[in-house]
Amino acid sequence: MTTKEETLVALTCPSCGNDQNFLVKTLQMHVVHLDDSRVEVSEEGRPAVLELLCDECDTALAIDELEEGLRKELLLTLGAR
Repeated sequence: MTTKEETLVALTCPSCGNDQNFLVKTLQMHVVHLDDSRVEVSEEGRPAVLELLCDECDTALAIDELEEGLRKELLLTLGAR
């Protein structure tokens, strides 16, 4: 019998120790098409992550300094690039 081990990756605010809630600011671009009185989205880009903040004390965390697995998981969850 084999067991599947999960690898837990942690993100902790260096200022207050929060390891649960973080604010991720993103930017997403849309191209819209106007047809008579209707507005339709004709193109939609993936969101880009602008900033990662601790939700408790607003300390900025460097996304580039995150462990690679955590960074990939964060971007995948957000559908971001």
